[in-house]
Amino acid sequence: MSSLVSLYGFAQDLEPRSYSNIPIDMHFVVAGYGRSQGGLSPAPEVPVKDSDVEINAGVLGYAATFDLGGSSSKFDMVASRVCLSGSAIFQGEYVEAERCGYSDPTFRLTWNFYGAPSLTRQEFAQYKEGFVMGASLQVTAPIGDYDASKLVNIGANQWVFRPGFGVSYKVGDWYYSANTTVRIYQDNDEFYNGIYLEKAPQYSLQGHLIYSLAKGQWVSLSANYFIGGETRKNGEDANDEQDNSRFGLTYSLALNQQHSLKFYANTGVITRIGNDFDSFGLLWQYAL
Repeated sequence: MSSLVSLYGFAQDLEPRSYSNIPIDMHFVVAGYGRSQGGLSPAPEVPVKDSDVEINAGVLGYAATFDLGGSSSKFDMVASRVCLSGSAIFQGEYVEAERCGYSDPTFRLTWNFYGAPSLTRQEFAQYKEGFVMGASLQVTAPIGDYDASKLVNIGANQWVFRPGFGVSYKVGDWYYSANTTVRIYQDNDEFYNGIYLEKAPQYSLQGHLIYSLAKGQWVSLSANYFIGGETRKNGEDANDEQDNSRFGLTYSLALNQQHSLKFYANTGVITRIGNDFDSFGLLWQYAL
């Protein structure tokens, strides 16, 4: 049941404007709340039926922008406190679980190496963005709550490395963005019941259509497609490769130069194997 390892931390995110130019020498604090509800679509041989899972998370993050080779770059890190509860029919018996803990934190470096010159906030006011190209590397550290005696966990007990490449193009009030990533998983040698768990890389492609409603306001329609991530347990294939997609909507509102709010919602469009959740949330950002 590898799909139950870290239900929240492995959600497939939709991130509009992740490869856009922003001023350097800025610092951001982000706090928010996210909620997901749905079920599991496990591999056929996994004895789980009629699952119903609810996940509530408090999110805290920090980001800083800086110059890297004359281009705009950003470092960010995110951690969350997660509470999950759910029920299912497992091996013919009704089971329930409820657990709270800290998820595995993520750290990411993004470098917009083309079309995103390094500019201060004052210089940025005269800048007209066009085509931007960038790369990123996200690392998930296995320091969240994990108990090898439990089948359901908040953390995943494995390092995850996620290199990415993205482009964006702004013309008038429209903004077009696309990126691709691959998640590379370290083996988990302390999986449930002493099982040695291996996970194949997972590949993802996402696109965003963004429209500026007014100064400081924008809305994005987003979609992704991800494939891979099949697991092996003690050397045996689990036949649980994912081949899924999600659709989402994001609305961002700048209250002033320092405070902004972001509302998001997304849902599974195709879920053959994996976590089939409807999610929504609210994020508050403070710029220093």
